Amino acid sequence: MLIILGGRPGSGKTTIARALARRLDGVHVRVDTIEQALRNSGMLKSEVGPAGYIVAYGVAGDNLRLGRIVIADTVNPIQITREAWRDVAERAGVLAVEVGILCSDKAEHRRRLETRQPDIEGLTNPTWEEVITQTYDAWDTSVIVVDTAGAETDEIVTKLAERLKSLS
Repeated sequence: MLIILGGRPGSGKTTIARALARRLDGVHVRVDTIEQALRNSGMLKSEVGPAGYIVAYGVAGDNLRLGRIVIADTVNPIQITREAWRDVAERAGVLAVEVGILCSDKAEHRRRLETRQPDIEGLTNPTWEEVITQTYDAWDTSVIVVDTAGAETDEIVTKLAERLKSLS
């Protein structure tokens, strides 16, 4: 199964992705890690464009073909990236499940974004202004919506894992 997370920075995607990967013994593929590694390599100093996503698609596909559950942790803001993730699952012959992560409490979302410490060397967090003005297309497929506002990670992941199990 390919679990495709999407959501704005600071919404709780990585927290959910890590906990879900532990719970399901899955592979966590995080685009932020890949993009920063590309920048750190010296080959792509600033804007990495689609390179990080393309690498992530390849890593995810390799792990899916090994029979692993993959949790894709990306902002995934536009239809083309969402379609590409679905294509990865189709080529690997596995189920794709899309999960939209949001924090409906705007003050909490902003607080999280502005107080979190980057956990990837060299990564700079986006500003609140960048987050709220970023293009973020409405989902065009059926998506599981997870609201992280006021909920504990364990509770969210337990419910999400149960829902995913019912789909497989």
